[in-house]
Amino acid sequence: MSTNKKSGQIGVTTENIFPIIKKFLYSDHEIFLRELVSNAVDATQKLKTLASVGEFKNELGDLNIQISIDEKKKTLTISDRGIGLTADEIEKYINQIAFSSANDFLDKYKKDANSIIGHFGLGFYSAFMVSKKVEIITRSWRDDAVAMKWECDGSPEYIMTETKKESRGTDIILHIDDENKEFLEKYRIESLLKKYCRFLPVSIAFGKKTEWKDGKSIETEEDNIINETNPLWTRKPSELTDEDYIKFYKELYPFSEDPLFWIHLNVDYPFNLTGVLYFPKVKNGIDLQKNKIQLYCNQVYVTDSVEGIVPEFLTLLHGVIDSPDIPLNVSRSYLQSDSNVKKISSYITKKVADRLEEIFKNNRPQFEEKWNSLKIFVEYGMITDEKFCERAMKFVLVENTDNKFFTLDEYKTLIDSSQTDKDKTLIHLYTSNKQEQYAYIDAAREKGYDVLVMDGQLDTHLMNTLEQKLEKCRFTRVDADVIDNLIKKNDSKEVKLSDDERNALTDLFKSVIPPVEKTDFIVGFEHLGEKGNPVTITQNEFMRRMKEMSAMQGGGMNFYGDLPLSYNMIVNLDAPVVKRVEADRENSKETISQLVDLALLSNGLLKGEALSKFIKRSIELI
Repeated sequence: MSTNKKSGQIGVTTENIFPIIKKFLYSDHEIFLRELVSNAVDATQKLKTLASVGEFKNELGDLNIQISIDEKKKTLTISDRGIGLTADEIEKYINQIAFSSANDFLDKYKKDANSIIGHFGLGFYSAFMVSKKVEIITRSWRDDAVAMKWECDGSPEYIMTETKKESRGTDIILHIDDENKEFLEKYRIESLLKKYCRFLPVSIAFGKKTEWKDGKSIETEEDNIINETNPLWTRKPSELTDEDYIKFYKELYPFSEDPLFWIHLNVDYPFNLTGVLYFPKVKNGIDLQKNKIQLYCNQVYVTDSVEGIVPEFLTLLHGVIDSPDIPLNVSRSYLQSDSNVKKISSYITKKVADRLEEIFKNNRPQFEEKWNSLKIFVEYGMITDEKFCERAMKFVLVENTDNKFFTLDEYKTLIDSSQTDKDKTLIHLYTSNKQEQYAYIDAAREKGYDVLVMDGQLDTHLMNTLEQKLEKCRFTRVDADVIDNLIKKNDSKEVKLSDDERNALTDLFKSVIPPVEKTDFIVGFEHLGEKGNPVTITQNEFMRRMKEMSAMQGGGMNFYGDLPLSYNMIVNLDAPVVKRVEADRENSKETISQLVDLALLSNGLLKGEALSKFIKRSIELI
């Protein structure tokens, strides 16, 4: 073996690169394994390419990448049988790291480990985050290649010597430092390989497979391959069955229910993107479902925090996106400014909308059957994404109290003649609770009106969106006013009470209203016919809706959330019992109490002591 030996300094403009790497990349130090294995994959694939074009004419042989731990020597080794490196290539790719100034480097990148590595191509140098010394033993694929050994102890000095290596390829030997002993533990390395390298296109071997024999686990001679080199999203949809898609989903999310359906993404212009997005079954809660999409770059895992790459509403989906146009070391600032990322986001939105519309048109019964799980995605998209909203107006569904589904256009046709008010505004009546608001729903039906069920967690926000999108349209809950005022066909009959009469009646009714915590009642008077309820309690649509929205999103809407609940107590001056009360106010307090309590009871507002008094009074009256 030649004794040629070379030593020198790594070409950097400052001597503090290694302390910087150790200090500022520490929070992300586990990515060193991703970087080194990715380099090994690249070297292997380059050899395959050389073979395919006839430049490399020898046998490829076993191309598995081997990961091994030596606990005694405290080393972790990543070995490949790829193209290897010559002395000149080591000089070019390892020894020459150039960046302008240490100050710029620190100021711009100290908070973002991924940016440092990605911006300067420092993937290999991430090894020094966990190592006190790193060795490279490598031999190029070229026939006349001399094997080389490079070593560095984390200072700018390195030593490079000729050495012996029987086969082509590269071994990266990490001498793990005392602070990072976890990376000498088998389970830790296995978990990182499964996280970052699970779908790499070259087989990754870590140890040997085991089998049970004579009551104990015995190592076999077979490599333990930890990755699937040809994952589902890289294959053609025509080759795949529903069972394949569901099986892959279960691999990604064990113990999950089967998905509703999926979308296979495959585009190569103006950017490259593949992947499979699944619509999971959603029971409740938005935030709990986020960050289930895994982002890959050429089958290398990057992150499951995909905000900025997919539209916000689609972070509720599950699955995989793979794009070489999104860098492996992705940073927030990059995502916000890159034009490809914006194109990818728009493409995914369009693809999802197209798929939903396709299912709606081709299999509406299936679409309706799955609507209660789908609606959270669709409504979230309509609320937060203008382009998606435009497309979704064709297939978003509303459901009425008879459990029938309608598109917005279909529903308009159904209610147009009966529920258009005197100002030509189409009123969509709805309930948020069929049981609690039954009496109001019943009153609306008696008038020939239809009532929607809007009880989803995003329905309040959706109604606001639809009121802005649909011309002369308003959503009103069935208990927002007395039935004749919900859809005003004519001007109301004027209430002819003098100020003294109005004040006296108001005081009389207010005096018997039991205290309800954080709740105000406003007494009003209407002519609602002899058959109308004597006292009806309603809740202003605007104020109630604002309170509901403030409960969901807080922030600038806290003003509404802090206000007390406000109800209108409408007294029907045409009701015979109210006329009797008016005629004999002094002796009618018990009757008024009974009327008020009945109205409160029908709204679930009569509780505790007040409810007990009402029951006793009712028994006495019987």
